[in-house]
Amino acid sequence: NRVAAAGGAIDVDAETATLLDYGATCYEQSDGLFDLTSGVLREVWSADRRELPDTDTLQRLLARVGWNKVRWQSPRLVFGFRGMEIDFGGVVKEYAADRAATLCAEAGFRHGLIDLGGDIKIVGPHPDGAPWAVGIQHPRSAEAVMATLDLFQGAIATSGDYERFVEIDGRRYSHILSPRTGMPVCGLAGVSVAAPECVVAGSATTIAMLMEDRGAQWLAEVGLPHVWMDQQLRVGGTYA
Repeated sequence: NRVAAAGGAIDVDAETATLLDYGATCYEQSDGLFDLTSGVLREVWSADRRELPDTDTLQRLLARVGWNKVRWQSPRLVFGFRGMEIDFGGVVKEYAADRAATLCAEAGFRHGLIDLGGDIKIVGPHPDGAPWAVGIQHPRSAEAVMATLDLFQGAIATSGDYERFVEIDGRRYSHILSPRTGMPVCGLAGVSVAAPECVVAGSATTIAMLMEDRGAQWLAEVGLPHVWMDQQLRVGGTYA
C-alpha cells in the first residue's frame, strides 16, 4: 500500500495475483459494489467513531476509491491516483481457511474443520461420518441461533452488522461500507452462505450485504445455499 499511496506501479507475487484476480471478478459480479480499493473509507469509520463524517470528507475519500481507477494486468498493478489502498479484508481470511484446509488434507487429515472467526472450511466429516453441526448466530441475540446447518464438506461464511459496528446517536452502523456513498450499508442484518470454497462463501455474504435491500434477491439468483435475516428480523433463504 506504500505504492498505492504514492500512485505508482508494483509487480506482485502469484498468491497476491490470485487474490487480485478474484477481487476483480467480484467487482464485476457485484456491479462495482465489492471493491478492493474501498479500505480508505475506514479512515473516518474507526471503532471509536462517535459522530457521522461530513459530506465533504466522504467525497474526498470517495475520490480515492474505485477498482476502475487501477490497471491490473498480472503481475503488474498500476494505481491511477495518489492515496489509494488495496484492502483484502473481504477475501483474505476466507482464502486462509481454504489454504489451511488444503494443507491439512495434504498432510493426511481426513476429519475436522478450520474455523477462522466464523468463516469455516470443512476438512472432512466426523470420524463416524456424521456432519458438523454449525450454528448461525442470531444477529440481535448473542445467545440464540437463527439456523443450524449440517455440513459434511465445503464451507460456510457469515457477515452482518452485529459483530463489528459503531453506534452513533442510538443507531447501529455496520462495518461494511459502500464504495458508492462512503456510508455503512443498511439492508440485511446478517447472512450466511455455503459454498465449496470459503472464499466464495465469504465474498457472497459481503456482496449480499453491499446489495442492501437487493441482497436477498441477489442471493436467490446466485443459487448458493444461504440464510439471511433483515432489519425487521424476518428470516429467509434456502436454510430458513
